[in-house]
Amino acid sequence: MSEVPAPSAVRLDRVRDLIVRARALIFDVDGTLAETEEVHRQAFNAAFVETNLDWYWDQALYKELLQVAGGKERMRAFERQRGRQPLSDAEIAQLHRIKTKGYAGLIAGGGCPLRPGMEALLVAARKRGQRLAIATTTSRDNIDVLLTAALGRDWVDRFEVIVAGDEVPRKKPAPDVYLEVLSRLGLSASECLAIEDSGNGLVAASLAGIPVLISRSMFFRDDDFSAALLAVDEITDVTER
Repeated sequence: MSEVPAPSAVRLDRVRDLIVRARALIFDVDGTLAETEEVHRQAFNAAFVETNLDWYWDQALYKELLQVAGGKERMRAFERQRGRQPLSDAEIAQLHRIKTKGYAGLIAGGGCPLRPGMEALLVAARKRGQRLAIATTTSRDNIDVLLTAALGRDWVDRFEVIVAGDEVPRKKPAPDVYLEVLSRLGLSASECLAIEDSGNGLVAASLAGIPVLISRSMFFRDDDFSAALLAVDEITDVTER
């Protein structure tokens, strides 16, 4: 992994100012609010075992597959890459349901807290009167499981707009999910700040015209973030002085 240069004080101050001034903060979920991707990987592998598939995704392979947005799409990509006998749409859907149930069990067991500084950022933004939104590729069920465990059953009250990947025609890196969030908020892109962790997320938000702050995550640390306002290891690197 190449060494990442430290951001300049000027860039840090600019992003700190934007975090406070933005009318809305828009959050990705997987990898951004919480380091969920390893939990997803474990749930996929458990689903493969349960359904007697001879599939196994190690971390290196899963990192490759994460370039494809969406769990069902990821399984299709794996079939194509490895020349596997294709499963039917019904089999893929059932496999994904099993995986989602397993993921929910792992999350409910307390295996994935929010990343450092994320809850504090949400609390501070609400105190400032900023509007909060979610723009994600993951499903509503996965969002609910994660944020119920991390923030409590009333987590949904914190976010004015929530748009999941299956609610728009195209998933990231297409801008659809961000464009839908902007439409529901009734705001221009320049009035918002997107908080992401991946190259696909950066492209999606940028195509919608939204400035992006990157908080690097486990599987996407080496993505190209040159188009972001700033890329940091943890959100606390920019929110805490």
